[in-house]
Amino acid sequence: MNNIKACIFDLDGVIVDTAVYHYKAWKRLANSLGFDFTEHQNEQLKGVSRVRSLELILGWGGVTKTAEEQEVLATQKNTWYMEMVNQMKPDEILPGAKEFVEVCRKAGIKIALGSASKNSMTILNKIGITNLFDAVIDGNKVSKAKPDPEVFLEGAKALSVAPEECVVFEDAIAGVEAAKAGGMKVVGIGQPGVLDADLVISGLDKMTLDKLFKL
Repeated sequence: MNNIKACIFDLDGVIVDTAVYHYKAWKRLANSLGFDFTEHQNEQLKGVSRVRSLELILGWGGVTKTAEEQEVLATQKNTWYMEMVNQMKPDEILPGAKEFVEVCRKAGIKIALGSASKNSMTILNKIGITNLFDAVIDGNKVSKAKPDPEVFLEGAKALSVAPEECVVFEDAIAGVEAAKAGGMKVVGIGQPGVLDADLVISGLDKMTLDKLFKL
């Protein structure tokens, strides 16, 4: 008999892929400062805070800015990013994500979102799946970044289930570590060998209830 009562999903890279918007916004910022920003450099910003990301980008461009100027630039980047997010549509949900969440709900499994993003509600509303989540724990509700397990532990608490009854779906190394630190099973979305998860799949279109209950 399986004891899985809840699934907690990270947002970016699991349900949707807004990484491309972050990349475009940072690239636009770099270009406005007179230098370029590559996809290779962008890879190094995965799971890194906006403030730290800006510091790295300015370093790569050899540009020095005061703390006040950096704040203005970080805000500008976020404005450009949000302009793109606000134009998101339901067809931007990653393959199989909505279907798998619906299958879980039908099976009586509770569903939560566990994301560091402060824009998660905007994104869920734009892609039309807010109603599929019993709880949304995001950057507005937690202060500690992954690999700290706070976001997932708060998700379990909001669903009234024990951590060991939860399965987390994550695409980032720090996220997988956070789930494990919280005592939860974790399914990695990405490449085997990169993510040290209980199961690694390429996307939620490859996930089934059968695989879930075998964890």
